[in-house]
Amino acid sequence: MLLLDIEAESSLRDHGREVWRERHFPVAELAHHLARWLRSPEAGREDFALDSMQAEKGLLRFVNSDEGWRIGSVLTPHFWTSPVPWDVLATRIKQLDRAVREGVAAMGIEPTFLSEP
Repeated sequence: MLLLDIEAESSLRDHGREVWRERHFPVAELAHHLARWLRSPEAGREDFALDSMQAEKGLLRFVNSDEGWRIGSVLTPHFWTSPVPWDVLATRIKQLDRAVREGVAAMGIEPTFLSEP
């Protein structure tokens, strides 16, 4: 699967504090799963946990709380981002999707596969 072969060093920061970092993270696979989640009826209501063939389930999690959405990882269970409203999270996910698509296109690969169901 092509999604597994497109990796990048990725990190999650919150107010200058690193919450999580992975050197060989499957960014195309993450973008694919997040795009599907955003299009699903569960988006904005149910939590998201990356279920990757290449990484531990929950390596990246988006969890709704009373204060807003937080992002964390099973690898750093005590560290979470500050809560943000759904519209802010959705905007950031779309920015990530756009950045991954641009990176994939720069590699000479048509990025339309990222949106396949």
